[in-house]
Formats: sequence, C-alpha cells, structure tokens
Amino acid sequence: MSELDEHEGVIDLVVRSMTLVADGVMGVELIDPDGYLLPEWEPGAHIDVGLDDLVRQYSLCGSTADRTRYLVAVLQEPKSRGGSSFIHEILRPGDLVEVGGPRNHFSLAPAKEYLFVAGGIGITPILPMIEQAERDRIPWRLHYGGRTRISMAFTDRLKQYGDRVALQPEDEAGRLDIASILGDPKDGVAVYCCGPTGLINAVEAGCSHWPDGALNVERFAGKDLSGLESKPFTIRCDRSDLNLEVGASETILDVLEGAGIGVANACRDGVCGSCEVAVLGGRPEHRDSFRAAGDDDCTSIAVCVSRSRTSEIVLDL
Repeated sequence: MSELDEHEGVIDLVVRSMTLVADGVMGVELIDPDGYLLPEWEPGAHIDVGLDDLVRQYSLCGSTADRTRYLVAVLQEPKSRGGSSFIHEILRPGDLVEVGGPRNHFSLAPAKEYLFVAGGIGITPILPMIEQAERDRIPWRLHYGGRTRISMAFTDRLKQYGDRVALQPEDEAGRLDIASILGDPKDGVAVYCCGPTGLINAVEAGCSHWPDGALNVERFAGKDLSGLESKPFTIRCDRSDLNLEVGASETILDVLEGAGIGVANACRDGVCGSCEVAVLGGRPEHRDSFRAAGDDDCTSIAVCVSRSRTSEIVLDL
C-alpha cells in the first residue's frame, strides 16, 4: 500500500507512452484507463505519483487545455532516492500508477510582464506558464540553463518563441549570469524560477531588493533546516480532544502518526504541501519550501517540517 492511499482524490492512471525528451530526461504520458477526463489544473501544478512504495512529486508540463492526459518529465538522477531510477529502469507503458492531486503552490499570478528563469529539469513547470502568458498576450522572456544542449528538455517546443527564449548550455557559455538577467527591478514584472538549489539561491539573492511578491520559486528539495533552533511545544488536536507534546527533535507529523492520527503526506520534506492541516489557534513557524519568504499565514501548517511559534498550537484534527 502506498502512502497515497490516504489521500482524497487519488486515481489510477495508465502509462500510455514514455519518450526520451533529452539526454537523461524521460517524458511520461499518463491517461485514464477508461478514457475519462482528468482533473483540471493550472500552470505550476504538480501531481503526486505512487511508484511501488514511493511517492514522488512531478510538475505537469503538458497543456492545461488537454484534459485527456498528464505529461511529466523525470531526470535520471545518479544519486536517485528511488523515484528517478524506478521510472527510468522499471516503469513501462501499460503500467498503472496511483496519482494524487493536482496541487499548486507555484501558481502564475497576474503581472504586466514575466521573467522566467529555469535550470535543467526546472523547465517543466515553466512551459505551461509560457503558454498561459501567450494566451493572455502578456510580455515574457525565458532564460534557460543546463549542463549541455542535449540535456536540456523541450528545446524543440521552445523554438517557436524565437529570441524571447535564451538557451545557455553551461559547457558552451557558462552558467546563467543572474545579475545581468535580473537587472534593475521593474514595476509589474514577476520573476518565476525553478531549478537546482544553487540557481534558486542566486535568484533569491538577486531579487532581495525587488518588491515583495515579485519573486516566485519552486524547489525540488526542501530547504536546509539544520541550522534552525527547535524548541518543544504542545499540539492540541481539537476534534480528537488530544494534547500531544512535540519534542525538539520530533516533527508534528511523527507525533501525530505515533498517536494514531493519520495525515495525508507524500514528500515529508516540506515541498509538496500534501500534509497541510488547518490551524485553529496559535502561530505556525513555517519551515516549508512552497510558501513565499515572509509568509505569516496562520490558517494552515505543513506538519512534516513546520513548528509552532507559540507554546501551543491547535490543529483541526
């Protein structure tokens, strides 16, 4: 049984096709085995995919207008935690997989202009954003970096956009010059970035003087939380009438599961948002990787990584 079995709205989809879309990048097309339309989604959304006893998140990179299929692309990671190697080595057309979602913490907000920055497989959530900007006739440009030209996925799909797309293989032209790409802040310009941690860190630093909310990022892995101090606190489960202690080295999710309270979860790394729980009292200390920096929302919390600023936090469980 996969962890996805706890999720609402989980469906079984069949792998219709698998195609190499770049060196080491496998495109996977998923459809409903009975031909039903799939749930709607918007640019930036991802799905949770159950792979044997693993659950992994992959950005949807097809067309939002095509509800007959989902398309994801998966990089073959040398140090795979299981998901990448399963897809490249074991998964085959005709196989059934469990899919949860779509879920979106990287949605495309209205703007006068978009600046997209992608690194490697980080191009996947950007592709539908570009198509949306085209439909809305909003100016945009893309700077897309990768290790080599043949490792950069979907370059053929991007050719139609001409010089609005700047491809930069590192072995030919070095790494993306973030300072030059960003330039000076411009009113109404929204920056969307997805890629390796180093790229995101550089873009975050470069946007430090931009207006709040101008930068939007999506990470492949959770932020490094090792340097943060963690103190014990109490969680009160309102519907279960339980008070539980969370130690300094424990997560809320671990404590809840230990008390027999099931919470849907997939990544356990603060990336996917599947474990969000409504907060009825207290102040969360958000440590997830999908909220914008400085987000002080007190209505929900990602229980896999986040903690409480107050001595007690009340959850709708």
